[in-house]
Amino acid sequence: MGTDYFDHSESAQQAIVIQPSVRQWRLPREADVMLAEAIGLGEAIALDVVHAEVLSLQAPHAPTFLRAGQVEHIGAIADDYDHPLIIINASLSPVQQRNLENRLKCKVIDRTALILEIFGARANTHAGRLQVELAAMMFQRSRLVRSWTHLERQRGGGGFLGGPGERQIELDRRMLMDRVVRIKAELKDVQRTRALQRQNRTRSETPTIALVGYTNAGKSTLFNALTGAGVLSKDMLFATLDPTMRQTQLPSGRTIVLADTVGFISQLPTELIEAFKSTLEEVVQADILLHVHDGASPVLFEEAEDVKSVLRDIGISDERLARDLIHVMNKSDIMDKELGEAIAHEFGSAGNQLVTCSALNESGLDDVIDAIEALLSQDSQIIEVALGPADGAARAWLYQRGDVQSDKIDDAGVQTLFVRLDSADEARFEKQFPAVQILA
Repeated sequence: MGTDYFDHSESAQQAIVIQPSVRQWRLPREADVMLAEAIGLGEAIALDVVHAEVLSLQAPHAPTFLRAGQVEHIGAIADDYDHPLIIINASLSPVQQRNLENRLKCKVIDRTALILEIFGARANTHAGRLQVELAAMMFQRSRLVRSWTHLERQRGGGGFLGGPGERQIELDRRMLMDRVVRIKAELKDVQRTRALQRQNRTRSETPTIALVGYTNAGKSTLFNALTGAGVLSKDMLFATLDPTMRQTQLPSGRTIVLADTVGFISQLPTELIEAFKSTLEEVVQADILLHVHDGASPVLFEEAEDVKSVLRDIGISDERLARDLIHVMNKSDIMDKELGEAIAHEFGSAGNQLVTCSALNESGLDDVIDAIEALLSQDSQIIEVALGPADGAARAWLYQRGDVQSDKIDDAGVQTLFVRLDSADEARFEKQFPAVQILA
């Protein structure tokens, strides 16, 4: 099924998107849905998709992945355009990529290379650029095949690294790995800096809430709505790449840090998961996870499974997912109401909290905040504290850290506070103010 999706621009790089549908494989979702996502990925880096098509085959063809007739078919389409970029939305081996380029006389990239290209375009911070470069280097390492003539040259003579007779491909591989080592060393410095920042938040007793979810689920829009931040928020895959942290205050007076993180996607390249470990560490170390869902997505449940899979890959256990996660069903204003029962059964029956909202319209935000408050206070209890006129510091601490339910002052000026504290804060209060009387 060939389809024209966009107005064609002479200035933009033209692209042809091919979604293989391999009968022997089980795709994460229907082929046409995967095709639409691949088109969205192309749009995210301003490609002009001039043709998009699903091609069915029984099994991958070893030399070119696609059958010979299908390669000829793509070539005939490509002839109508000026050297378009060919995107195969699957994983190609280096040999398959090279053979396709030789036969089509066009640049060919697979799904992993496309996602890496997007991440490269989105990285704005030094850490983000390092992580993308590391992922690209790890990917490129497997691509060092004899695709170019300079890889066939021999090195000779004394004084050259590697000695006489070493092939250029071996030097390229060594240079690449040297760069990988340097990038990993720089990223360790980034990890140390972020670890120190997390330690500071721990010392200040500030819980961190990390937003996770499938790309384009609306995490950044929700983040902006909850914090008033100006994080880039577009209807675009991977609009946000670099993590953003903002401190905000809950209605109870408790201070929290919200962390907006990179979106996940099906078949996320393993190189990216490995390279972005330092960024995803913010997710691993967070006190609470807000799993933001695109409530209007036709593949809502499949996307949720993809996110859960990545969370497991970075070391978050199912036990923790059941204990520390809140499901936020975003885009409630356009979601299919008939799915309500299935959504409630899937996401609200395993002990997790489920709330719905529209971050764009800022409706339902109070429910999101209440869910955060409830989870932070799940092991809390109301204590009764007697405070004299000289206990101003303790009084301020309780108002800042706890949720004061009521208070009363007797004739002697002793104020009795009924305040909700979790067990950790109660222990901290007793340690910091041992002279203050806790009545119950």
